[in-house]
Amino acid sequence: MTTTTTTGDSVKAPVADAGRGASALRAQRRRKFGITLLGWGVALIIFFPIFWMIVTGFKTEAEAIADPSLIFTPTLESYVEVQERADYLKFAWNSVVVSFGSTLLALLIAVPSAYAMAFLPTKRTKGTLLWMLSTKMLPSVGVLVPIYLLFRDFGLLDTRIGLTIVYTLMNLPIVVWMLYTFFKDLPREILEAGRMDGASTFQEVWYLLLPLTLPGIASTGLLSVILSWNEAFWSLNLTTSQAAPLTAYIASFSSPEGLFWAKLSAASTMAIAPILIFGWLTQKQMVRGLTFGAVK
Repeated sequence: MTTTTTTGDSVKAPVADAGRGASALRAQRRRKFGITLLGWGVALIIFFPIFWMIVTGFKTEAEAIADPSLIFTPTLESYVEVQERADYLKFAWNSVVVSFGSTLLALLIAVPSAYAMAFLPTKRTKGTLLWMLSTKMLPSVGVLVPIYLLFRDFGLLDTRIGLTIVYTLMNLPIVVWMLYTFFKDLPREILEAGRMDGASTFQEVWYLLLPLTLPGIASTGLLSVILSWNEAFWSLNLTTSQAAPLTAYIASFSSPEGLFWAKLSAASTMAIAPILIFGWLTQKQMVRGLTFGAVK
């Protein structure tokens, strides 16, 4: 009897374990499905305004105002009028020059700054980093008047150089902070080995630091380009026509008579299309850079 009972228990135990395993697997699948469904829902909510803007750009002004539906006859009327009203390529070129120029300048300043803070820290390093980050909390309108007066006196109003300088200063705290975290995750032993082999500071940065942190630098640069491309406050207040980027191009389609929704949507679509395509093509590099150092 004892042997029979023991054998029965030994048979039931694997069956019970298998049942619990199957139940846990089903629960895991349901949880994964729920998370996926939630992610798609959030993505659709975020994307819907962009989708609606693109759709509205293919409507007439009357349809855009009075007929908020997806059933209509598409037309390129708004796009044609937008092209005739302003030189889109001129605004787009200004955006490209200012966005990539400010990003390059910010990286040139931020790389040595972040290197010094990460590998040659002082007792004021943490305070300096926090102070730099705190400048992002200052409303831009609070410093508009002094910056405007400085630009007027130095002849930088409505120039790509002036806008590049402002965008560089605007993104520099974020760029320094991101590079600092990437550099901080790099093992010091690698740089110390370079010093022992006689590498100078420049060689240490150029041949060791930059190649090893290239994903992080690339993602930082991509983020800076996107932030500069989307910046509207400074472009509207410091430019008029010569150096105006696409954000000013969009704003030009509002008038005292009101907003022309179809034309505004067409202009907005044309303005965001380049950066959307750019972001789509570089999303793998951005994700890789932003997760750089997260897994050791």
